[in-house]
Amino acid sequence: MHMQTDICIVGDGAVGKVAALGFAQAGLKVTLLRPVRTTPVTSSHDAWDVRVYAVNHTAHALLASAKVWDALDMSRVAPVDSMAVQGDGAHAGALGLDAYGARVGALAWIVEDSNLNQALDAALKFSSNVKMVSGQATAIKLDVQAAHITLENGDTVSAELLVGADGGQSWVRAQCDIGFDYRSYGQRAIVTNFDCEKPHRGVAHQWFSAEDGIIALLPLPGNRVSLVWSAPDALADKLLKESMSQLAHRLSTYAHAELGTLTPLQPEIAKSFPLSLIRPHAITAPRVALIGDAAHVVHPLAGHGMNLGFADVEALVRIVAERGEHRDCGDARVLARYARARKEDILIMQLATDGLARLFGTDIEPVRMVRNLGLNLVNHLPVLKRRLIGHALGKSL
Repeated sequence: MHMQTDICIVGDGAVGKVAALGFAQAGLKVTLLRPVRTTPVTSSHDAWDVRVYAVNHTAHALLASAKVWDALDMSRVAPVDSMAVQGDGAHAGALGLDAYGARVGALAWIVEDSNLNQALDAALKFSSNVKMVSGQATAIKLDVQAAHITLENGDTVSAELLVGADGGQSWVRAQCDIGFDYRSYGQRAIVTNFDCEKPHRGVAHQWFSAEDGIIALLPLPGNRVSLVWSAPDALADKLLKESMSQLAHRLSTYAHAELGTLTPLQPEIAKSFPLSLIRPHAITAPRVALIGDAAHVVHPLAGHGMNLGFADVEALVRIVAERGEHRDCGDARVLARYARARKEDILIMQLATDGLARLFGTDIEPVRMVRNLGLNLVNHLPVLKRRLIGHALGKSL
């Protein structure tokens, strides 16, 4: 079977799904390729997903425009009213950011991966312009008029524009011979959830430690918090072998004063994933655009990996929609505009997250003093602090 479409998206994660909805709203025909699942994805409504995202204002606006935000189970969404960042050592620096100072209702919203994807799946079912096709892509052929994708069952899809939304190990990127720079951080992110004895009051806590890595406890609805611990590999191996109660005890060194005793949520689940920096040499190729982790993988210390992907979607959908009647979706000049539009934002986030990861991963006393001084300095400079908050929100202040 041969399918003709305006946009073909490879990858059915949250970024790919939002892109499909955005292009469909722009009046374009979209084919969304999703892998064949041998086992159904199931989750208990009562269990809290250990994979969460800190959705900023840019991402919030995109989800709202796609009619997805209001479809979320809002009883499972927690606003972040403020952030408390703590340095390390005897003279630890500190930085506080709050929604009141930024004149916004919330700095961000903590959303579970399952909650987000369920809302996206529901929206896709009602989108007449989106055709979802299950199958593995095996080959790409590009010509002056279209990108042609062959599936493992022999079916083909021809599209004016092929969008790679297939993650950090992107098959689309590899097929287009787009090189990339890769560096492992020698860390793994440990994610799980806890009940906390004291109310978190909507505060996202983050501690930087050269020895233990970067620990973040993000607010969930009720007296619950979600842990994202970017731990050095050797420590991560120990954490994964320990019980959840032992993990909670380790965290008490940092969090007890603010949150009291932490108790593992039932069922007790902890997951981990390796952390790396991936910088593709380009985010476009003839008739191809990369979005999300296919276009960039950054350290999660700022919580903006998903937001960066949603910003890709916003830019690509807008630029394609504004292309003019005489250009098709995959026109070279359209793709060049997309690459230019995303270059600065991606570079800033890569430099910021990589720089902070390197800075706080150095256990040398003079460096420790400088970084703690830097946190305190930013905390007492309103103009710089306001710019930092604005970049975190994804909007100008």
